[in-house]
Amino acid sequence: MTFGPESLAIDEEAEVERITASLRDYAARHRRRGAVLGVSGGIDSSVVAALCVRAFGPERVFALHMPERESSDDTLGFSTSLTDWLEVESRVEDLTGILEAAGAYERRDAAIRRVLPDYGEGWKSKIVLPSVVDSDAFRIYSVVAEAPDGTRVTRRLTTEAYLEIVAATNTKQRVRKMTEYGDADRLNYIVAGTPNRLEYDQGFFVKLGDGAADVKPIAHLYKSQVYALAAHLGVPDAIRERPSTTDTYSLEQSQEEFYFSLPYQRMDLCLYGLNHGVPVPEIATATGLEDEQVERVFRDIVQKRRTTSYLHEPPVLVEPVSEV
Repeated sequence: MTFGPESLAIDEEAEVERITASLRDYAARHRRRGAVLGVSGGIDSSVVAALCVRAFGPERVFALHMPERESSDDTLGFSTSLTDWLEVESRVEDLTGILEAAGAYERRDAAIRRVLPDYGEGWKSKIVLPSVVDSDAFRIYSVVAEAPDGTRVTRRLTTEAYLEIVAATNTKQRVRKMTEYGDADRLNYIVAGTPNRLEYDQGFFVKLGDGAADVKPIAHLYKSQVYALAAHLGVPDAIRERPSTTDTYSLEQSQEEFYFSLPYQRMDLCLYGLNHGVPVPEIATATGLEDEQVERVFRDIVQKRRTTSYLHEPPVLVEPVSEV
């Protein structure tokens, strides 16, 4: 078979049955009654929510809408359309006050002012990374900022400013997960995480933030396979057609410009090809890239795996602690 998108084809119904059986088994072993998850109206959380409904029934799934002042204007509309479709109980929990009290916005803005002193009230921003396919040069994050009059400026970030921005914005992910576990404790439910394989493999998550969960039902699935499950499960068209976004920064930001450098369709094929030993020329043909560009993507994958490996590790103990 020629290597291409069809290489990622799965038996959708068999996969749904396998995942839902795993969810039910975990909940039963730990005497939990259902599942809690945060929903953003994105494809990943929508598929996980639908899988949880298949596993436990809509009456035992609780969803949280967690907007804050920098969320996309349409996020809440998409996420509420999902919970209405699934007929699950949900609650809107605006996290703005918590994030303000924690200083997340203030610390982020102060970090941006390290490289852009004029940044202040009324400005919006995001951070971006140059595409890996364009050059093999060392890639450095930049901040893109928009002034109140709509003027945009770009400044390269120092290491200190970059780390401070990421530390501040990671607070958003951690507060969301704290909120999910609060309801999970209240209901005696498990927390379902939403990372797909690209995110899980490449460390595109926050430790003890969106990386924290009791189960991660789609972490083994490539993004293309998540979309296939979404169609099979009947996830509304509007959600399936919505472009992927981080929904973390005040300016609209795609996952490609922030982390992956390629649209998911190409990134899936590169990661699958690397994992399965597919020759580089075949991957290049399937993705429309040059051989050298595929090699650059491979090096980027390996580098991300290495630098984010600690995200997957449990706390280290000085010595093993066994049960008595």
